[in-house]
Parts: sequence; structure tokens; C-alpha cells
Amino acid sequence: MPTMKLNDARVRKLAAPVTGQTVAWDEALPRFGLRLAAGGARTWVVKYRAGGRARWMTLGTYPLVSLASAKKKAKEALAEVVQGVDPATERHAAREAATFEDLASEYLERHAKPRKRSWKEDERILRVYVPKSWDSAPAHTITRRDVRDLLDKLAEKTPIMANRVLACLRKVFNFGIDREVVEVNPCARVTRPAAERQRDRVLTADDLRRLWAALADAGGTGSILKLMLYTAQRGGEVKAMRWDDVDLEGGWWTVPATVAKNRLAHRVPLSAPAVALLHTLANDSTYVFSSTSETGHRATVVKAVADLRTASGVDFVPHDLRRTVATFLTSELGVSRLVVSKLLNHVETGITKVYDRASYDREKRQALDAWARRLDAIVMGKAAPKVVELRRS
Repeated sequence: MPTMKLNDARVRKLAAPVTGQTVAWDEALPRFGLRLAAGGARTWVVKYRAGGRARWMTLGTYPLVSLASAKKKAKEALAEVVQGVDPATERHAAREAATFEDLASEYLERHAKPRKRSWKEDERILRVYVPKSWDSAPAHTITRRDVRDLLDKLAEKTPIMANRVLACLRKVFNFGIDREVVEVNPCARVTRPAAERQRDRVLTADDLRRLWAALADAGGTGSILKLMLYTAQRGGEVKAMRWDDVDLEGGWWTVPATVAKNRLAHRVPLSAPAVALLHTLANDSTYVFSSTSETGHRATVVKAVADLRTASGVDFVPHDLRRTVATFLTSELGVSRLVVSKLLNHVETGITKVYDRASYDREKRQALDAWARRLDAIVMGKAAPKVVELRRS
């Protein structure tokens, strides 16, 4: 194939040969090009001489590695050649030395922690679900079969978690490709073991009554779930609640932007029962739900929730509680969807976001006070109150 000026549009249109393979060399950067194989594979390559011999080095596959990224890698490799270094040999030695544990640690430190608020879940998945035998194995020796065997085993008991493990491993190995620790991703073309479905579970009044009874014996987890029901806030935000952010006298909780999922600070009204519950949790720690973990607060309630499902006979996950409160507010208490959206701290889009800067504090308080009374009625087995629409005055 003749030399040409490679750009994104031209690269997309390059046709693979009928048989064998060919290289489209870049006119602007000699010795750099895209190798096209009859089977459809497209690999960035750079060709150079070291020790009197012609050498080839692959820079990643297209489109996973973009033209700009591949060209940058090629320039770095050719610069090493000028300095008398064989980049392919250096990279091979580094790859041979890097274990999966090394790759996973580098992924967490360089990618997950700086960019993902959920990095602790990635860390937990890698620690709990990945076989210990992988830790000392060179990262490039992990095969697609290894990944498939791991997922099949997990899918027998926890199919959805098997999906999460696959997603996490895929990110780790993609990171490894970018860092030139591995050349291929063993998760490529591995399908999710289980079908995903969006939960739409809303607890009934009877579910709430049985669950509330079980929460009495659930310690700190019971208090976390009660506050989720009283406030309709996310579990992660409740678990990270700080005393400095709580105004028990005024009945307000300010969720900091650093904690809120959408990174928007959020004022949450605390109903009288919520304030009373918080008084019972008073401690000298920074966090309401303090722990000896790295964060200083409770990080997970997975096992306790599983025990609560058994004790109450109610099939639920913590996020169902937030959906349940929102549903009761709109369907039984007549609260507008706008107020519920403000209460849930959902991100707004469109022109309304630009012009409506109202806090809706009063409406949110009215809504949660009404819900606290309704929840009390449910727990006590009383009849539902009449629907009273809450409007702005």
C-alpha cells in the first residue's frame, strides 16, 4: 500500500486486503503506519532498526487506540531509537515483569481513584472476586478462557455480580493497553453472563410495615435505612453523613457537593422523626455512622441487608427505598413531580434549569413532613390519609 497522509477520515475508509496483510504508512511520520489484516484486524505499528536488525513494534489496535494516541506513542518510540534504546525490548521486559496485581494496583491509583467516585467498589471487586492465583501471574498471561471460567463460576451464585466483575476487568485491561503493560484485552468479545434489567421495585405498605419491624434489631444498618426512608436520599450519601452538615435544631441536612452523586450541594429537610433518630445516634465522631474503615464511615451494608431480607421476608435493595418514597409522594400525597425531583436532587436539563433557581425548601419540607406522617401511619397499621396536593403559594 502506498504512503499516504493518515487522518481520521482516511483511516476509517481504509479497506482490508483480500488475503494476508498490508501496511498503510503515514506520509507525515515515516516508519509509522496502520497494519490491516484480511481478517479485519487493524493494528498501529512502527518500524525501525536496532542492533543492525529491522524491528517492529505494535502500538495498539484501532479504533481502541486513536490515530493521535498511536502517533504520539510512535514518536516516543522513535525518539528512544535515536538515543540507542530498543523500545520493543524495553517494553517486552516491562511487560514480562508486570503481574496482574501490579496492573490492578496501577489502575486503581492512576485511573480509578482520580476519576471515579466509585473506585472503592472496583477495589472491592478486584480484592474479593478475582482469584488470588492471578495476583502473581504476569498480566499478559491472563487469557480469555481464564476470564470466562471466572465469570461462569460467579454466575452460578451471583450472576449480576459476574457482570460487574467483567466490566471492572475490562477497564483494568484497557488501562493496561494504554499503559503498554498488555497488548490485548482478554475480556474482548466476552459477553455478560446475565441479562441486566432495571429495577422498578416499589415497596407496598405491607412491605414497609414488615421491613420497619425488622429494622428495630438491625443496629446501625437499621438506622441508615430508616434515614433513607425519612429523607429519600441515596444510601451512599446517608452513610457519609457528617455531624457538621446536620442542623438538628433547624431540621436541615446539607449534602456537600463532594458527597452528592451529581456533585451538586443539596439541602434536605429533616422531619421530626428523622431529627429524633439522629439524636439517638449522637457521638463524638466526624461521621454519624462512623467506622474504622479508611473513609471513617460505614461503606457497605450488603450483608446486613441480606439478613434483613430474610428476617422481614421483603425482597428489596436499599435503592428501592428511595424509589418507594418518591412513588408514595406523587401517588398518595399529591406532591408534584417537580418538587419530588428537587427533593431527590436530580439534575435538570433544558431551559428550566437556566431560569428556575428556586430552592423549593418549603415545598420539600412539606413533602417530607407529610411522608413522615404517612410512614408512621403505615408502621402503626392505620388507614392512608386523604390525598392533599402540596402547592407553592
